[in-house]
Amino acid sequence: MTSFIPLFLVLFLVAAALRQTSVMTVLYLVAGLYIAGRWISVRSIHNVQARRVINSRAFLNQTIPVILVLKNRGLLPLIWLRLHESLPVGMISPNFFQRVTSLGSKASRQFDYRLHAYKRGFYEVGPLFLSNGDLLGLSEENQIEVPCEPLIVYPQIVPILSLGVPSQAPYGKIRSANPIFEDPSRVMGKRDYTRGDSLRRIDWKASAAYGGLLVKQFEPSITLETNLYLNLDSQDYPVRRRIDLTELAIVTAASISSWAIRQKHALGLVTNGADPLRDNATPDSIPAHKGMAHLTRVLDLLARVEVSSGEPILPLIARFSPSHNWGATVVLITGRVDDPLIETLLPLRRRGLNPVVIPIGPILNLHEIKRRAEYFGFAVYPVQSWHDLETWR
Repeated sequence: MTSFIPLFLVLFLVAAALRQTSVMTVLYLVAGLYIAGRWISVRSIHNVQARRVINSRAFLNQTIPVILVLKNRGLLPLIWLRLHESLPVGMISPNFFQRVTSLGSKASRQFDYRLHAYKRGFYEVGPLFLSNGDLLGLSEENQIEVPCEPLIVYPQIVPILSLGVPSQAPYGKIRSANPIFEDPSRVMGKRDYTRGDSLRRIDWKASAAYGGLLVKQFEPSITLETNLYLNLDSQDYPVRRRIDLTELAIVTAASISSWAIRQKHALGLVTNGADPLRDNATPDSIPAHKGMAHLTRVLDLLARVEVSSGEPILPLIARFSPSHNWGATVVLITGRVDDPLIETLLPLRRRGLNPVVIPIGPILNLHEIKRRAEYFGFAVYPVQSWHDLETWR
């Protein structure tokens, strides 16, 4: 606006000197349009309500629709309104969405575009900037900002028919031939009460109908608890294939996680990768639980986590493994298998845990490592390429 002040002054002086009413009329008209436009634009922009409709989670190679909904809650119209939405690089080209529209009194408009989940990761959609100004474009634009929206793209999940990873725990959801341990959530029948039976096992409703005391019989069972340790230490992967192999490790972890939860296992996750939500620090461990909601939490972390050069994986195993239930399976996904790793896993075997090592990429002396692992009582399932992972189907 400051650049037009000298022009207004010159027009005013010329009109006053020449006493030209037509010039004065134009001057008053321009000044009036500026004042009215400025007043309307300042107040109308703050009456705009904007929201973004987007699914915050997506799978790899999925198309993600995004809807922008604008509503003018005020009585003043918006002559023009510019939208500029910043978008994640690699999900769309160009990496922004821009439109110019108008909004009448109490009117609403809707815009839509699509993103493409080409790569696993944590993204932010936005921010969205809305700006307007006066009709003549003489004043500075007014602007409001709509915050970013998080978007998580899950890693690829390979369906796994069977991993052949047994559990030794005495309690859980898998039927066992051992009659010592019983699962009170699985009733297999009823029998007559005998001396010594717990009163808590009496089925009072069935006893009343039967005319005598009946106690519940439970199925013997074992639990399956799987605890994943995902090693994303950059030093444990070859430099030339680091990106590809660490992605392979994450896909392996996601595939095992999905398989374990669908098999009614309790699942836990520990990783030494970098979490962007924690300023690239190591994320908190996820204790073992069951259910699809828990799988979502695990996949959220696997979608975000990146390679780091932070804490090695072996101290994490030593720190968290004492909290695992007896008989739990401990799956280590790593790019390096050496003597210190075997020395770390051996005490786990002695404590009744079931270690499983999944080496990622080319591993030197793999045959010797598998022989030693078999001698100490734990399995090694190498995944040297994406083709090896596909064989799990």
